[in-house]
Amino acid sequence: MKSKTASTITIDSYFTPFSSVIMYNKSRRGDIIIRVLGITVFVILILVSVAGAAPFAYVTSPGIDTGTVFVIDTETDNLTAVVPVEGWPRDVAVNSTGTNVYVATPGFDPTISVIDTATNTVSATVDVGGYPMQVAVNPAGTKVYVTDRDGTNISVIDTSTNTLMAQINVGMITRNVVISPDEKKIYATNPFNNTTSVIDAITNKVITNISVGYSPYEVAVAPDGNKVYVTNLDSNTVSVIDTATDNVTATVPVGDSPSDIAVSPDGKKAYVTNSGSYDEPGNNVSVVDTITNTVIATISVGITPLGVAVNPDGNRVYVANAKSDNVSVIDTATNKVTATVNSGKYHIIHPTGIAIGPFKDSNMTQSTRVASNATEGTEVEKANLSSSEEKNAVEFNNSNNNSSESDNGNSSSGNESSKNNSTQGFGLLSCLVCLFGGWKFSKK
Repeated sequence: MKSKTASTITIDSYFTPFSSVIMYNKSRRGDIIIRVLGITVFVILILVSVAGAAPFAYVTSPGIDTGTVFVIDTETDNLTAVVPVEGWPRDVAVNSTGTNVYVATPGFDPTISVIDTATNTVSATVDVGGYPMQVAVNPAGTKVYVTDRDGTNISVIDTSTNTLMAQINVGMITRNVVISPDEKKIYATNPFNNTTSVIDAITNKVITNISVGYSPYEVAVAPDGNKVYVTNLDSNTVSVIDTATDNVTATVPVGDSPSDIAVSPDGKKAYVTNSGSYDEPGNNVSVVDTITNTVIATISVGITPLGVAVNPDGNRVYVANAKSDNVSVIDTATNKVTATVNSGKYHIIHPTGIAIGPFKDSNMTQSTRVASNATEGTEVEKANLSSSEEKNAVEFNNSNNNSSESDNGNSSSGNESSKNNSTQGFGLLSCLVCLFGGWKFSKK
């Protein structure tokens, strides 16, 4: 029997010192920490850059052949887009996230137009019947309330489905409506019996009617929900309602025929547009100190100011001047008009309503501007250029044109915009520098 010799393979053993393992683990942990730190810094700076993105102002106009909503970039005070809608757009509201704009468009086909702000196009229309006059969105963005000029119902729209979900019978014709920040109460002005209705937002039932001035017109609520302000068109006053008791606690004399009102984000000031009469149109805005309930300033704007809105930072107020066909921009620190959008070449016809909404994503802002420029020669021309070429031409502002056409220092607004852009750009550059430095350090 033959013996078998098994071949063997020699395996060399290498000993790794324990200290080297510890050093490797420490190096690896340091590398991970550097990466995590870099990502964290990057995310924080991105969020800061996004937070610095300016919102947009949406202005309603009857247009020429069809109604239009003009979009103004509040960072540059330039007109950036024109959105065609049906009917004659009266009022406008933006949801809290700035993703959707709701426009009351009465006419032959009375509807609420829903604008997708990412594309600046109408994504849906909701049939509410009657003559939709004013529109408001609840803080959560889940419901839209619409008043009817010719009826006694307030229509309630479900924003998730863009369908009519309920109608609130106020028992009288209402002009405007607002929802309290806690979404428990609805306040609606009744111009024909000089009252403001308080409605339970849960049951949709009228709780009480508050006597105010003659022809209550518009209504606004303070950010903390403690007060509601009502403009009285024929009394030339503003009624201040304490929401805890639903009683009028003060009456503030303002200008001639006050129409719209907006409260600053800190709740310390209210801005009232004084529209005047047909024969003697108004041309100013009253600034009300909400602590003392007195007018502390009167600002000259365009002719027949109607809509008014304050930007989220509270440093600028936008006023739609119906007979001047433009929008005045007020610096709240100086109470002076610093820019006039559409002050000649760009024709916003009879603007009535205005609302401002912030964007969550700066990329969305950029895509909106790109989409606007892309449609400059197509949709806008089709919607607004069917009459005379000179009168109806709708073009988009750029910084050079706007600085030459604006009033009272619009160029300073442009400089401010440049600073904002530089700040955001610096933030992104800082991100890249931090990441590169962390990578180099980890390599060492």
